[in-house]
Amino acid sequence: MESLSAAQARRVALAAQGFLDPRHAVPTMRTVQRTLARTGVLQVDSVNVLARAHLMPLYSRVGAYDVELLRRAAERRPRRLVEYWAHVQALMPVELWPVMRHRMDHYRARRGKWSLVATSEDALERSLLAEVAERGPSTARDLDDGLPRSREHWGWNWSETRKVLDYLYMSGDLAIASRNSQFEIRYDLPERVLPAEVLAAPTPTPAEAHVELVRRAAASHGVATLRCLADYYRMRGDETRAAVDTLVETGELRPVSVQGWTRPAYLHRDARLPRRVRARALLSPFDPVVWERERAERLFGFRYRIEIYVPAAQRVHGYYVLPFLLGDRIVARVDLKADRRALGGAGRLQVRAAYAEPGAPVETAAELAAELRRLAGWLGLEAVLVEPRGDLAAALAAESATETSADR
Repeated sequence: MESLSAAQARRVALAAQGFLDPRHAVPTMRTVQRTLARTGVLQVDSVNVLARAHLMPLYSRVGAYDVELLRRAAERRPRRLVEYWAHVQALMPVELWPVMRHRMDHYRARRGKWSLVATSEDALERSLLAEVAERGPSTARDLDDGLPRSREHWGWNWSETRKVLDYLYMSGDLAIASRNSQFEIRYDLPERVLPAEVLAAPTPTPAEAHVELVRRAAASHGVATLRCLADYYRMRGDETRAAVDTLVETGELRPVSVQGWTRPAYLHRDARLPRRVRARALLSPFDPVVWERERAERLFGFRYRIEIYVPAAQRVHGYYVLPFLLGDRIVARVDLKADRRALGGAGRLQVRAAYAEPGAPVETAAELAAELRRLAGWLGLEAVLVEPRGDLAAALAAESATETSADR
């Protein structure tokens, strides 16, 4: 069996995620598409402390791109992306729609992913489908006529309309056409959202769909365990195991051992093993490099927990903490917030805490300061403010002050 060192596995994983690809001064749609081919999916999340979750992975790989490129890919013809429950809520390539039909059938059989929709609501379901067909892209608020909301679950309190719309989306009877400025979903009929050739494509069997999803997960990971492969498209273990066996048999995956990993791993046949990775990037908490926390710990020795839902007094590192990737290592983490109302509306990037990882190189503060200035520029923020929290904060503040002075 082939074996990889921990450092080799790290470089394989980063190469597979697009961190070897050249950056262009002005990223184009071709640049964006190349990166999307690497990541496979972009997780969507409503938290907007810094930037929307689906925007950040592209920035981390290609630099300061025009977010209108991603909006065009997801909302205009020729549509390249569509939202679905692919990892969790995520933008995925439109060609995956037929591959997800087995998942849609599953949700249809369950009457929604949380079984919230009762049989008695069939009339509401028919009514909403007819209303969307007539109105075109519509939000739940557009369609909601004041139906009662449940108060049983904090954060969920959806109207009956919202629940049924979610069920219709999960079962493929509706698709997400776009989101409005409040990030609310606009639902529409699939035939008005997806290309005709996608809707006309044959439906794979569940086994064929599982193989395709694991194939894509393996390409995006480079090297991965069964657990990593299952997590990428949120598959069951038995589905993943059967698909891996098929791909090993065809030669698309090769069993490998990785230093320090206790579980067997699989290397994609097209995975690159570079001698060096020269990355410098802040990673969103929802970036594919770190979203499977056990994998992040094995690859980088980086223990990562998102603390958004932890009471403020109990947080260890902060509310919205981004790992800082330098070369092929995660060397620091920073709690960031885009304060768009500061400085008379010019805005500033707040570094509410900054921590170095064990063994971080001496240039960490300088490299991080430069990356924060670049991020602030992309977000349209005028300044970077480093608050005095964390063992890296003082050095980072000094580097940021030096850089700001030099900019003047």
